[in-house]
Amino acid sequence: MKDQLSFYKAKLEFEIDSWDLFDSINQGLDIKVIDARSGEAYQLEHIPGSINLPYRTMSVETTQILEKETLYVTYCDGIGCNASTKGAYNMTKLGFKVKELMGGLDWWKRDGYQTEGSKSQNGTGIFCGC
Repeated sequence: MKDQLSFYKAKLEFEIDSWDLFDSINQGLDIKVIDARSGEAYQLEHIPGSINLPYRTMSVETTQILEKETLYVTYCDGIGCNASTKGAYNMTKLGFKVKELMGGLDWWKRDGYQTEGSKSQNGTGIFCGC
């Protein structure tokens, strides 16, 4: 049971769902969202207010303007994509506090949240409320 408790505690420390992310943003918490996909994917559709920092380009130089005290949430397309995991890994190596968005952009949209970009979607108002 101790291993299970440690596992679930770690999941909560390192992952966030779209409801909690949306709520944290609306509360004005010190949280920034990073789209770890390519610039092309970001231009098509992304979470409003997110910054595009592809995981392959994360380095001391490309993150030098980011605050170490801020919590960063990385995301990608969804469960079939691991750019968010690679981004979270890279950001953690660089000394940032990071969580990974569970389900990525796919679950963000499924939970009814708005997106921006050339293929943007309006929010539907259907929120998880987990």
